[in-house]
Amino acid sequence: MHKPTQAHHVQPMDVEETKIAVLEHRGDPNHLGDSIRTFIAWRKQNHLHPSRYATFNILYDDPEEVAAGEYRFDLCVAVDRDIEPNAFGIVGKIIPAGRCAVLRHIGSDDTLRQSISYLYAKWLPQSGEEPRNFPLYLQRVRFFPDVAEHEAVTDIFLPLK
Repeated sequence: MHKPTQAHHVQPMDVEETKIAVLEHRGDPNHLGDSIRTFIAWRKQNHLHPSRYATFNILYDDPEEVAAGEYRFDLCVAVDRDIEPNAFGIVGKIIPAGRCAVLRHIGSDDTLRQSISYLYAKWLPQSGEEPRNFPLYLQRVRFFPDVAEHEAVTDIFLPLK
C-alpha cells in the first residue's frame, strides 16, 4: 500500500548539471517497453551499469492527456563522455543545473502518478515556488529487477525558478 505523501517529504535543493545519454521514446506509451529494451542493450554494450551510472527519465507529457502518437518520454543515463552517432539512436543531452523540489517515491510505478500529482497540485501551490522551463524528471535510485517493485526508490525532480 502506498503511504500518503506529506509536504515535509519535499526537499528543495540545488542540483548540478548532468550530462546524459538519451533514447527519446516518441509515440504510443504502450510501446515504451520496446524502447526500454533498446536502451538497456545500448547501456550494456557501453558498460554503463546502473550501480555506477545514474538512471533518469524525463517526462514531457502525461500519457492520459496527450494522443498516443504525441507522447514523449526520455530514457537517460548519466555519462562522462560525448555520445557518438550510433545505430541505437542514442543522443547526448544535458539536465541543467538549478533548484529543484525533490520528492522521494517508494514503491511501484503504478503509484508514481499519485506522488507527481501531489507535487504539482498540493505542494507547488502551497510552496510559493514556480516551475522552471524544464520538464519534470525522475532519478531511478533502486529499481526492478534489482529490487522488488514495492521496494523501488524513485526521486522526482520538479525544476524551480
